[in-house]
Amino acid sequence: MKNKNRENLKKNYIFYFPLFIFCLFLLSSFSLLNPDIARAATSLYLVPATGTYTVGNTFLIELRVNSGGEPINAADGTLVFDVDDFSVQSITKEGSIFVLWVQEPTFSNSLGTISFAGGKPSPGYTGSAGIIFHILVKAKTAGTANITFAAGSVLADDGKGTNVLGSMKGANYAFVAREITVPPAAPEEYGPTTPSGQTPAGQTPFAPVVSSPTHPDENKWYSNDNPEFSWKLPSDVSGVSLMLNEKSTSNPGSISDGLMESKKYENVEDGSWYLHVKFRNQYGWGTITHRKVLIDTEPPEPFEVTADNGGDPLNPSPVLTFKTTDGLSGMDYYEVKVTGEGEEAPVIVEKIDVAPYKIPVQTPGKYNVEVRAFDKAGNYALASVQIEISPIQAPVITKYPKRLNIGQALDLEGESLPDLTNIIFIQEKNQKTATSVGETSANENGKWTFSSTKTLEKGEYFIWAVSRNEKGARSLPSERVQVSVGLPPFLQFGKIVIDYLTIMVTFIVLIGAAIVVIFYGWYRIVMWRKRVRLETKELAQAISAAFKALREEVEEQIEYLDEKPGLTKSEREVRDKLKQALEIAEGFVSKELKDVERELE
Repeated sequence: MKNKNRENLKKNYIFYFPLFIFCLFLLSSFSLLNPDIARAATSLYLVPATGTYTVGNTFLIELRVNSGGEPINAADGTLVFDVDDFSVQSITKEGSIFVLWVQEPTFSNSLGTISFAGGKPSPGYTGSAGIIFHILVKAKTAGTANITFAAGSVLADDGKGTNVLGSMKGANYAFVAREITVPPAAPEEYGPTTPSGQTPAGQTPFAPVVSSPTHPDENKWYSNDNPEFSWKLPSDVSGVSLMLNEKSTSNPGSISDGLMESKKYENVEDGSWYLHVKFRNQYGWGTITHRKVLIDTEPPEPFEVTADNGGDPLNPSPVLTFKTTDGLSGMDYYEVKVTGEGEEAPVIVEKIDVAPYKIPVQTPGKYNVEVRAFDKAGNYALASVQIEISPIQAPVITKYPKRLNIGQALDLEGESLPDLTNIIFIQEKNQKTATSVGETSANENGKWTFSSTKTLEKGEYFIWAVSRNEKGARSLPSERVQVSVGLPPFLQFGKIVIDYLTIMVTFIVLIGAAIVVIFYGWYRIVMWRKRVRLETKELAQAISAAFKALREEVEEQIEYLDEKPGLTKSEREVRDKLKQALEIAEGFVSKELKDVERELE
């Protein structure tokens, strides 16, 4: 009986065990379908990262990228700096690894920011020192200056636009005040003094050593018309005579202007001026110092800028013509600034020596061109012109997949003007940056096809195309199409496809049904055991009562048979044997009932 109960219990559970194993296998298989992909980290950094520069001087900084051994095809970022430390003079893209610019490199000396977003077609760039652009900056005040990254990203050339940026390294510079160098004095003018600072006994003072904090270089032009000069007085000097005029060899005279160590002039007219200074001691007036100062506060002559597109409104690189002169200090350089319409339009700033100037290739749109002509004193004249670049006919994407499976290549078909290059752009939904994933050429009929060599990650994407001709002129973007990338179908029977959502819903329903069946089976087993225990107790009580009644009946029947009260010896022996047989039978039945009760617990 014990073995039979065990077999019943096994039959109630053995049916559900394979169901659990099957569910666990499917769930574990599903979890392995989307593993993480390890990618090498890249870095954006500045060169040089440190350095010491003189206030007022300019120096060049390069923004570079280290791809970390993996190909990349796009990068963007924002750098910030303190506008009190230095100013950005210009940004140039010469030698850049990028040829496509979603946002041209721009800067703001009022906000202290530099922003950019560029890229290049596949196969991308691989290397440790890729130049993105050059920054020409000018030191403003003595001290330390930092330029750091506020934001940035570097996208892998994997067809998915994966951001693999690992670090962004800024730069720290030290700016020192301009050192004033004084030519060594000739022996006849600057003879040695005594330890006390006096001129040797019996001699008139030597020529003063004159410096200027406002005009430190006497051979350089300045726009400041308030020159200031200073010198040191030997202890035996009793008078100073000075004069400022346009003659190079004047004598300031023999009347002292006071005992002073500096002199400031205000509102001095433009031109070449000379400060004449001499000292007097008890032996008379000494040698004269003639210190030159160059002042030019007037900008160059007014001028005009003309733009020539060669008669082609599609020309993306018009040529600018301009020229002016400066009658005093002379021309130094021109600064060309090209600004597109809209807040996010790119800004190009170039520093050139002469015109004509060919504007870098621009996308269709209206642009404002400003040219500043700087003279050698830093004054400038401004001229501007408006230009408009017309777009070529936009392409059309005629065929595209509305849904792609993960790992499936993107195939497109479209139409454009014949023999044009069509650039394909992809932008993930809810992202601001678009990535060029490749190019394709249209045939003589204007038909083109494109197949991506890289697959896309799971997500929603916008895709569009831009046409480009041999001169670099571009079209406006085509209408955007939306493509969804997801997991592939799990099962397919002919034309019937069961996707992962259906499978997962089925799994959930099966698991829920299994739980209900198991609970119901467990409930039935518990109730069955409870009823069996109750019946077993009742059976034990009934058997015990039956055996008791049987013993009493045996004794009564023996007395009845001999029709005598009491029992004889032989009758007692029969009675005892019957009782013993009944007790043995009762004990055996009771033992079996107890075994059943233990099995049910």
